[in-house]
Amino acid sequence: MTELLYNRAAAIAYARRWALGRNPAYYDFTAIGGDCTNFVSQCIFAGARVMNYTPTFGWFYISVDNRAPAWTGVEYLYNFLTTNDSVGPYGAEVPSSRVRPGDVVQLGTADGDFYHSPFIVAVRPEILVCAHDDDALFRPLRTYYAPRLRFIHIEGVRDW
Repeated sequence: MTELLYNRAAAIAYARRWALGRNPAYYDFTAIGGDCTNFVSQCIFAGARVMNYTPTFGWFYISVDNRAPAWTGVEYLYNFLTTNDSVGPYGAEVPSSRVRPGDVVQLGTADGDFYHSPFIVAVRPEILVCAHDDDALFRPLRTYYAPRLRFIHIEGVRDW
């Protein structure tokens, strides 16, 4: 397996380009549960350029009917990124002080039900995100109401 660099600049450029629109290469899940994690996966893919085609537990998008749950599901994306020891991007949950542009934040309820995935595009002087559903371009993270936040730092990418 080969270690690749995660191209944060490419991921951020993608987020900026598509935050207020939809890339026609991907289905828009807004009307059927939300498009936030689909958008974040697209951003990560722009920086990783490698998918993991493992059935059920991988991270890939071929079509609306042929994709991994991690591509579009908040919890599934978290589980994939934080446990992936195979091909594709991988990361770790970190405190907010360790996030960088190109990472992910997930918003949750007080009881730990995480429901929204924005993409971090800046961290100084405050964390700014791009997101789908309630489309956002450079929205300050502090303007969201969420009793819990978890931050996923993308550590790298693996390829065969």
